[in-house]
Amino acid sequence: MVKDVNDWPSPAVGDEGLKVEEKGSTGGGDAESAQQGELQRTLSARHLNFIAIGGTIGTGFFLGSGTALLKAGPLGCLLSYLFVGTMLWSVMVCLGELSTFIPTAGAFSTYATRFVDPSLGFAVGWLYWFGWAITYALSLSASGLIIQYWNEDINIGIFIAVFFVIFTLVNYLPVGIYGELEMWLSSLKVITIAGFIIFAICIAAGAGQQGVIGFKHWREQGAFVEFMVSGGTGKFVGFWAVMIQASFAYQGAELIGVAAGEARNPKKTVPSAIRTTFWGIMVMFVVTIFLIGMIVPSNDPTLRDQATNGSTNAKASPLVVAADLAGVPVLPHIINAVLLTAVLSAANSNVYSGSRVLLALAEEGLAPKILTKTNKQGIPIYAVAVTSAVGLLGFLNLSPAGGQEAFNWLLNISGVAGLTTWGSTCASLIGFRRALKAQNIPVSELPYISKFQPFTAWYGLFFNILVALTQGFTVFIKWNTSEFFAAYISLILFFAFWIGHKLWYRQGFVHPAAADLVRGRYDSDEQRGPADDKVYE
Repeated sequence: MVKDVNDWPSPAVGDEGLKVEEKGSTGGGDAESAQQGELQRTLSARHLNFIAIGGTIGTGFFLGSGTALLKAGPLGCLLSYLFVGTMLWSVMVCLGELSTFIPTAGAFSTYATRFVDPSLGFAVGWLYWFGWAITYALSLSASGLIIQYWNEDINIGIFIAVFFVIFTLVNYLPVGIYGELEMWLSSLKVITIAGFIIFAICIAAGAGQQGVIGFKHWREQGAFVEFMVSGGTGKFVGFWAVMIQASFAYQGAELIGVAAGEARNPKKTVPSAIRTTFWGIMVMFVVTIFLIGMIVPSNDPTLRDQATNGSTNAKASPLVVAADLAGVPVLPHIINAVLLTAVLSAANSNVYSGSRVLLALAEEGLAPKILTKTNKQGIPIYAVAVTSAVGLLGFLNLSPAGGQEAFNWLLNISGVAGLTTWGSTCASLIGFRRALKAQNIPVSELPYISKFQPFTAWYGLFFNILVALTQGFTVFIKWNTSEFFAAYISLILFFAFWIGHKLWYRQGFVHPAAADLVRGRYDSDEQRGPADDKVYE
């Protein structure tokens, strides 16, 4: 465990935090002890891949792709997902440099605190933690709603309670067991998407009752769709609205950075996981969106009705609409089962990621020090308990409309947590490179070197800020005060955290020469594998 963390509430900054930690192994590479918080390094590259996939591919993609098609049309939707994919790439390569040099749980707040501004680390970390914690409550509620597809008389409170207990207990198991469970849950989602891709290709080629489809819907309904306003402006509005939606769909890929603190030999496993996860998610998302645009018309009445009613089960999925149009009636039940698996996998990831972010905040002096306590298996017991407890807010959905409205507002607070985290990762890379230069550490010493830096980081930072600021832009087209605050409450809270912390502690931005490049650095001979070569990306 880090020994030089300041007591709550004083943040750890400056030269006082530059102690070099004693590093070693506890019985070989598979059980290496992490340098921070006594976490155990037992996660392999495949575990990192599936933890990130599990946090990314969820109901937002399976259901949200339908509303994306309605807003922007097939080509507009496809371009939106491609563009956001470039934003994700910039974030992932920045994360690769940072998390291989200093692999630590809850990486984002740590990097922002050390290389940019302690107040930024405070704001990013707490908002990101709350985002995952409240999403845990959402996942528990969604599991009951999905099960109601088969029996509407079932009380969802039963499933909220049952799954709350199950996934809280799972997160107290050794992290290697958690990684294996997440791998199998996520594998089902990957298999489903792969199966749909094959199915969609066959339907587009004429295997369904509609005959050969090809690009029929692109020609008849148009490649782009007007959204909210008419003409070319309406088509751009649709494209931008879906780009914001796509940015939320991709969020979760950055969980590799959270899990890096428990990865075996992170200099090897993290670059491999980043490369595999990025291209895997990118290909699955883009190919699926492309094929949905081919076989489902953008004006489909079933899709529009389900989107208007806010359905959370298989009926709202464009995968199911495609099956109905092709005359395959059994698929809705299969898709609903996959949706259930998706939210259960997400619930598992929510508690894991939230607890590690909370641990990192405590290690940087930005949360109570007691949250750094771990058991002999390396599980942060109090951080898991606090994160899991937020899941009980899912019971608000059982109360009258007032409780549901309160829950929705809490959910809105987490709306841009992923975007602020992405943006701060890019900003941290810029600060990290400046610190290397100021402290005369050549870039060639980095175990992972990404291309086109710092331009890649500036690209990601600019567009993440732009998307975060414009994510509620539709309220300005048709003003609605309630929708304005629902859209921007998360940004308001983020700046309140940032400015409030800065006014309270009166700390400036981190000077490159004083940035902490030592604590948690994973570079001793004892920790290196036999083939610990640099990775260029």
